[in-house]
Amino acid sequence: MNVPHDLILEGARVRLEPLAERHLPALMERCADPALWEFTFQSNPLTNEADAQTYLANALADPAGRPFAIVDRATGRAIGSTRYLDIVPEHRKLEIGWTLLARDVWRTGINREVKLLLLDYAFETFGAIRVQLKADASNLRSREAIARLGATYEGTLRDFRIRPDGQPRGVTYFSILKREWPSVRAGLQRSANRRPTSV
Repeated sequence: MNVPHDLILEGARVRLEPLAERHLPALMERCADPALWEFTFQSNPLTNEADAQTYLANALADPAGRPFAIVDRATGRAIGSTRYLDIVPEHRKLEIGWTLLARDVWRTGINREVKLLLLDYAFETFGAIRVQLKADASNLRSREAIARLGATYEGTLRDFRIRPDGQPRGVTYFSILKREWPSVRAGLQRSANRRPTSV
């Protein structure tokens, strides 16, 4: 079992569809915000057409990755992007990452819905026994958002990568295991029924 390249996941407010060139104009408009790239390990690729095309090509070239556009179902336009990466079918594990969301949808529950769609497919269809998430160790906002999903903190690899500004940064790892998934899913579903205030 592997994750198909044409996978589409439908939620109440968003649709995750394979990232394609048609999504780039909306992503360049909504997600070139420097705040979205402050803690990443690459320079912002959405400030010009050439870099955006390279970003897309690299995303599509990863054989162990499946990049998605996060599409607002109300408007039909991309408001962000996310990915499965490091997909290892023989060990039934994968990672969720590279999540970018336009700043105006932060703390609206959109990220929670995106993660619920990805996690549900990973555990219920792909058959994962482990889903990994990670964040720059200094990115407290992302770390807190991952923890609020119900993921377990596993540790921080110190000075693991060098960022574009030349500074070494640690990477903090979290995971959700198959046996933990029912309670994590229940928590995400309960929070989805409340007025969104976080994640």
